[in-house]
Parts: sequence; structure tokens; C-alpha cells
Amino acid sequence: MAKLTLGPLLRYVGETEAVIWVETDDPCEVEVLGHTARTFCVRGHHYALVIVDGLEPGSTREYEVALDGRRRWPEPDSEFPPSVIRTLGGEGPLRMCFGSCRVSLPHHPPYTLPKDEYPEAREFDALFSLTQEMREEPPERWPLVLMMLGDQVYADEVSLGTLAFIKSRRDVRKPPGEEVAGFEEFTRLYQESWSDPAIRWLFSTVSCSMVVDDHDINDDWNISAAWVAEMNEVEWWPERERSGIAAYWLYQFIGNLSPALLRESELLTRVREADDGWEILRAVAEDERGLRGGARWSYCRDLDRTRLLVVDSRCGRVLEEGRRSMLDEGEWDWLERHLEGDYDHILIATSDPFLLAPGLHQMERWGEAVCAGAWGERAAEWAEKLRRELDFDHWAAFGDSFERLAGLIEGAASGRFGPAPASITVLSGDVHHAYLAEVAFRRSSGVRSAVHQAVCSPFRNALDDRERKVIGLGNSRPGLRVGRALARSAGVAPEPIRWRLAEGPFYDNQVATLTIEGRRAQLKLERTVGDPETDRRELHTSFERSIA
Repeated sequence: MAKLTLGPLLRYVGETEAVIWVETDDPCEVEVLGHTARTFCVRGHHYALVIVDGLEPGSTREYEVALDGRRRWPEPDSEFPPSVIRTLGGEGPLRMCFGSCRVSLPHHPPYTLPKDEYPEAREFDALFSLTQEMREEPPERWPLVLMMLGDQVYADEVSLGTLAFIKSRRDVRKPPGEEVAGFEEFTRLYQESWSDPAIRWLFSTVSCSMVVDDHDINDDWNISAAWVAEMNEVEWWPERERSGIAAYWLYQFIGNLSPALLRESELLTRVREADDGWEILRAVAEDERGLRGGARWSYCRDLDRTRLLVVDSRCGRVLEEGRRSMLDEGEWDWLERHLEGDYDHILIATSDPFLLAPGLHQMERWGEAVCAGAWGERAAEWAEKLRRELDFDHWAAFGDSFERLAGLIEGAASGRFGPAPASITVLSGDVHHAYLAEVAFRRSSGVRSAVHQAVCSPFRNALDDRERKVIGLGNSRPGLRVGRALARSAGVAPEPIRWRLAEGPFYDNQVATLTIEGRRAQLKLERTVGDPETDRRELHTSFERSIA
């Protein structure tokens, strides 16, 4: 009899329909609330996407999962409440949690100690703490959506179980050593990261949206054309990248789509109809590797009168020096089209922050200019090394894209694409600290929306004291003066917008919650607090602030 290997994950949810994702150990028919789907196979793994329709708007519906008619979820004697599907269209506020960067480690000492005390430790998992708090609240207080903004797994910082599996099958003295090498090892990362009972229940109950970032594949992934050229000469890298892209499509991307888009997906249809879809996905992943000129993995969700635009800022980069861009032209057009309409709020979710602390922003603008030759060829080679060492790969390091996105946000906030929303908020992660930035535009811009950048990172990968001091320097006034002077010396033009940190930075493991009700919006950041020697852990508020 088939069993659940992973899941269920509640993915897309609308007013009357939802999508449930599962992985099983054998081929079977998966049933949820009377709706069924056959599994499809990829390299010996079996997956299904069950579309549940006919739900009531604004309702909460308990569900079970059966495989070939036998109940497999919830598990017997589960300590958690029943899994539910909560649809859009109800009364009361919309709550969305978001954040990024989560390593998978045990929830006990020494792994709950600070990194300074035990280098392999990463303190308390914010999603685990969120789950513990949800158990004590009624479903109407639970978040409706969990936006996971990248680094859901770490292919270059593998979890303990995955490392044991890697060592059991190949010699880690040979490259890539203790990092992930291929598809089977990627599947182990996801299984270990998502199979903890608390996390499993959370993902079965809160609609999960996801987007990729570098560590899902490899640190510095697509940071520059020079990096790509060097990595393509590494023997083990092409298979690692192909496997990571295929795993991302299976485990993260495909569940983001609405039932209508799932039915229209030619790739999903081909994979479902194949005896084993691996060669199909492998070929698609190889095409993605070969493009290097941009490819769209972005998507849109409407959450009542809030539009959520999830913009891939990692896969689709144009990396050629002189025309570097976060997005290709097709994706820029997609983004502009989806800013059109009448919404109370617009959320632009992108793994890499659009706005950094001003000093860090200036340093990245300077780094891009020097890499492009502003200080000569020898300095460009040195700056390329620095770009990778300091992770200069955010929107600031793609200066034209930064200015173009700023222009689109200004246009939406001034009513160019429809009535100006009450707020436009860019949601990001990646940088292992959290903050809220307020944005100001020229007085003549006509902007009528409140515009912010909200960054929450990490869920679980807290920095050590030295790393925090480096970021603190970038946030300081001396850091800003130095960064600004360097940027000007490299010919970088002044930015078209101004911003300041209204809250932060905060360096804890943490989770952010956006609460939207009508044209009002509230942002809360909570950090994990607990005793490393006991099982006690909880969330404490770092700040709570109205942003609309």
C-alpha cells in the first residue's frame, strides 16, 4: 500500500478552489474531499497535485488525504489539530506570514545554541515557533498565506540526514564534497526540511507560496556572467544545476499555480503522461541553463483586494556586462501588465531586497560600476572577486533594473496603471536580518500610496556576532558616507528615490506577519525566544507598525 513520503502541502488557495501537493512512495490515486488525482513519476519518486473545487468562499474545511482509498493523513494519534483549507472571500483581516532562509536542524541542543557558541547551531526555528503558537489559537487567527522568499533548502549547507545519505553513496573527498550533487540528493534535502511533524502540519494548513533563491541551488548562483562561465567549466556543476532546477519545479514552483494555469501547463501534462518525467524535466532544466538571457518563473495571486506579484529575481537574470538586468524584457512586460487594475494593496515579493540599508546600497552600486570597467580592467577583476565574497547580487547591483522597478512602483503609486492603492510593499528576504524601509519620491511624482520595503530573514539561519558587525557597519552613517563617495567616484548617478530604515535592523531568527483589513495594513515582526536547554520556545514582538 502506498504511503505519504512528504506532504500534504496546501499550495494555491482561491475563493472556491485549492491545490494539495503530495509525494508518495508508490504509484497511487490520491483523494482529498472527494477529488482525486493519479501520481506521476520522476526518477522513481511519485507526486500528485489534487485540485479541490466547489468550496465555499470564506470557509474553513477540514480535510484528510487517502491513497488508493486508505486514509494516510492525518497520521494516527497526531498531536496537532485537523488540517484545514481556508478559502478567500471571508470577513475579517487577511494575514500573511513571510520570510526566508531556513536550514533544517534538530530542535534540541546543541543545534538551538547561538552560532558563536556552537558553529553548527542556528538557534530556534521561527516556523516551528509559529506552529506552536497557532496550536493555541482558533483557525480564524491563523495566517491564510505563508510566503517563503527563497532558500527553502541549502544545497551547499546540507542538513544532517542528507549529509549521512551523501556519505553513504559517494566519496565526499571528491568534489562537490559534502554539498548536493544530483537530483536524488535534492529530494533528500526537501524531505528532511519538510518532514518535521510541526512543519508538516503548518504546511498542510496554511497556503504556501514559494520562490527560489541562490542557496536552493548554490551560493552566488547567477551573480554574474563571469561566475556562470567559471562554474560551467566545473565537471560536477551542470548536473547539480539541472537537478536543482528540476527539483525546484517539482517541489516549489508548480504548486504556486492556480488550477486554471495547472490545466494549461504543457510541461505538467507531458510529465504526467510520461512513464518517468525525468528526461523531460532534465531537458527543460538544460534549456534554462542555456538561456542565460532571462526566463519567467514569476506568478500572480489575488488575495481578495490585494494583488501579490511574486517576481523571480534569480533564474531569469540577464548577466551580460553592459546590459545586466534582474529580468528579461518579457518578464518586465509581465510585471507592468500585472500592476494594472484596481487594488487596495499591491505586494511585490522578490527574494533579493529591492532596498538595502543606504550604505550597503551604495556599495553594491559602486561594485557593479567597477566590475563593468569604471576603474579599469585590473580593478574590474578585483571587484568581481569582491562581488562574490560580499554577495553584491541584489537589485542595487543591477542598477538599471533598480531604477526601472522604482519607476514602475512610482507609476503604480501615482495611479498610472489604475487607481492608486493604499499601499505598495516590496517583500524580501535573503540578507539574514530584518528591517522596514520607508520610501519617498519626488514631490512632483504624484505618488499617493504608502510605499515600503519589508525584509524578513532568516526563519532559521541566524548570523554570528562578527557577521552582524559587518552588516551594522553598512547600516552606519560612516558606512553611508564611504559608500556614497565610492559610488560617485565610479560614476554612479544619484538614485531617483530616497528611503530610510523605519525599523531595524534585527538579527534574530524571525517571521513577519502582514495583516490587511480594507485599506489598512499592519506589519509585525516576531523573533524566536527560548531556552536552549529546554523545549520552551515562543515568539516575541520586535516591532508592530501601521504601513497603510
